[in-house]
Amino acid sequence: MLKKFERYPLTFGPTPIEKLSRLGEHLGGDVEIYAKREDCNSGLAFGGNKLRKLEYIVPDAIACGADTLVSIGGVQSNHTRMVAAVAAKIGMKCRLVQESWVPHEDAVYDRVGNILLSRVMGADVQLVDEGFDIGIRESWENAIEDVKAKGGKPYPIPAGASVHKYGGLGYVGFAEEVRAQEAEQGFAFDYIVVCTVTGSTHAGMLVGFAKDGRANKVIGIDASGTPAQTRAQVMEIARRTADLVELGRELTDDDLVLVEDYAYPAYGVPSNETKEAIRLCGRLEGMITDPVYEGKSMQGMMDLVKKGYFPKGSKILYAHLGGAPALNGYSYAFRNG
Repeated sequence: MLKKFERYPLTFGPTPIEKLSRLGEHLGGDVEIYAKREDCNSGLAFGGNKLRKLEYIVPDAIACGADTLVSIGGVQSNHTRMVAAVAAKIGMKCRLVQESWVPHEDAVYDRVGNILLSRVMGADVQLVDEGFDIGIRESWENAIEDVKAKGGKPYPIPAGASVHKYGGLGYVGFAEEVRAQEAEQGFAFDYIVVCTVTGSTHAGMLVGFAKDGRANKVIGIDASGTPAQTRAQVMEIARRTADLVELGRELTDDDLVLVEDYAYPAYGVPSNETKEAIRLCGRLEGMITDPVYEGKSMQGMMDLVKKGYFPKGSKILYAHLGGAPALNGYSYAFRNG
């Protein structure tokens, strides 16, 4: 599905799939749970899902003659960390807008974790006191114009790389990679669980798995707290991506499954249940999830298993998208483990 698109390699190759046997047993043993470790996909600044997307965006940035990647996210954005890493890798400058998307007041929140790594890698980081929104932000547009005014050649990358024209391609590739691994393992996954916020990871999976009839087996766990906006953005990206890869069929609203029950109390703010899911996953499997994304999708998956959402005998693939560096910004919440 992606042969006609240029790709700039930033990842090690296919990411491993491991069985989470102890977690599955703890949840009753009625389903088998596996994790695809996108958090282990690269040596670039702890890796993560954004790199799959950026592999298809970087060639366009180079072709445009850009010298500065300009992107945006919250203070503890995994995406902006990855943009900073990629800029360093390909020899470009990096301008990052970090908005106050999370009402979180840990004393070191803006000095540790993702934002610390971005600064270490040389990014020009601008803190902006604006609230959460997955749409196009004025502060980002201003940063792009500022780079131009100073003689630079900016390449705009929106939040999460999501509404970029090539933002969904990387996770079409994820689906193709999973199919190859399923062939090697001798079985197919019944469900794929993924955290959904700005939308292109879920959208790419939706398109990729639509090829073999599993679009609605991709279970998105909303972590945005703005599910109507997120749902609309996922579908917009999915339809655009389907056209790009020539999927050959129309996508409908029935193809999109988004579970809205676990984003509380707000984007980036972990509930007590999210914290417990992080601890449980760490103590049973040694797998680290974060309070913003993976902790909430882990909480959602575990709760759905306990509620019997997945039929007995189901094989579930949990997409671990990365994000562990953000835990440092929540150190007080986990001060006792």
